[in-house]
Amino acid sequence: MENAKLLTGLVVIVLLLSVVNLYQNLSINSNVKMLSAKIMEPLENNNLPEQPVKIEVSADDDSVKGNKDAPITIIEFSDFQCPFCGKFFTDTLPELEEKYIKTGKAKLVYRDFPLEFHPFAQKAAEASECAHEQDKYWEYHNKLFENQNALDINSLKQYAKDLSLNTAKFNDCLDSGKMSAEVQKDFADGRKYGVSGTPTFYVNGIQLVGAHPFETFDALIKQQLQ
Repeated sequence: MENAKLLTGLVVIVLLLSVVNLYQNLSINSNVKMLSAKIMEPLENNNLPEQPVKIEVSADDDSVKGNKDAPITIIEFSDFQCPFCGKFFTDTLPELEEKYIKTGKAKLVYRDFPLEFHPFAQKAAEASECAHEQDKYWEYHNKLFENQNALDINSLKQYAKDLSLNTAKFNDCLDSGKMSAEVQKDFADGRKYGVSGTPTFYVNGIQLVGAHPFETFDALIKQQLQ
């Protein structure tokens, strides 16, 4: 009899422990879901400050993609060897072009910010400026991001040839370091504006750091157009 009572008591304890454990797991899962929902909440749902801080950022004389009179100016400080910059080029820029740049609502200005631990970034930036001299900046810009794993000097010259640039003029520009100062001016300006990594964007003067998805830019641009 005593053994039966003891066994019954043990069963009750096990059942109680199981109920407590189930409740804790449900509570944890609920909290995780709430946290995930908060993280994934669309940017337009009150995540943008009502009065964002703006700073004056110069476009310098760098190439402009889109209508020069567009109400929204996106200035990008970027590095051709940076994988996150490549992600922006691949995942975000196409939608930005379709919805805002091609429609005349926004323009994009690319400014060079070659990071010192990317050994090919400086010359790649110089090469893009050499292409700019021949009015093929954006074509060359695209070529570099499409071939981020091949940015050595020979490849840079081959891309100029592929795009039917005057290769003698391009090669002389690249070999001479003619555009080194231009690239370093962009870099120095970026430092002055608070750039510390790539990509960093200024949307009408509002800083946005990192390879954000299109939805982030969309929300910020809509806010600025209002």
